[in-house]
Amino acid sequence: MTDQRPLALVTGASSGIGLELARQFAGAGFDLVLNAEDDELTAAADALRVGGTTVTPVRADLRAIAGVEAVWSAVQATGRPLAAAALNAGVGRGGAFVDDDLETQMEVIDLDVVSTVRLAHHVLRDMVARGEGRVLITSSVAATMPGAFQAVYNASKSFLQSFAEALVEELAGTGVTVTSLMPGPTDTEFFDRAQLQDTRVGSGSKDDPAQVAEQGFTALMRGEQKVFAGSLLSRVQAVAAGLIPDRLKAKAHRQMAEPGSGG
Repeated sequence: MTDQRPLALVTGASSGIGLELARQFAGAGFDLVLNAEDDELTAAADALRVGGTTVTPVRADLRAIAGVEAVWSAVQATGRPLAAAALNAGVGRGGAFVDDDLETQMEVIDLDVVSTVRLAHHVLRDMVARGEGRVLITSSVAATMPGAFQAVYNASKSFLQSFAEALVEELAGTGVTVTSLMPGPTDTEFFDRAQLQDTRVGSGSKDDPAQVAEQGFTALMRGEQKVFAGSLLSRVQAVAAGLIPDRLKAKAHRQMAEPGSGG
């Protein structure tokens, strides 16, 4: 019966890694509460209503507190325990920090950082009270390096990575696990939305979001602390980044993300 299926929440679920994570959950027998702010959410929800999967779409902008509360209210309205949550919603922004509109940069923080913290607080308090649950936070390999020409985005992912790893320790012994998903460049709408099309990273090769999601889902279900996801090359590069001084990583990032570097 449907009420015996576990329930999962996925944010940023209309496309890319979020949609693929939703597919992983559905394939594993979860019912879904899905969130995104765009029109594509309806089609994504319809596509996932197969094999008995119940899908509740919640179109809301998580940059606003009201959007976060709408998502959490939708979870509560199911009357069912939340077994897992993939806090995946995020956005990037390329270009020089001083040349961009400040409010646009602040929206990166509002979505990537503030909304994740707010929703995680709801989710984790509920899970800890029940003594079980799994949370996946989409970080990035960008968390491992200063992001010249993506300064706010990389900093936001560094925050999420530190946040997730701290929660792992705080929640030890509670029955609740937190896993951080750290993909490299992935073939999604991210680069167009971040206005990175004319950069080396924007025009370069990218990993398959389905592969990234599968690796993230597997790590989540195993209770792993973090996973570098994507191709073997991306995972090797992510590990190697930990051995390189930050100053050199910032210079290398500039070569990949500076406007015009893709031509």
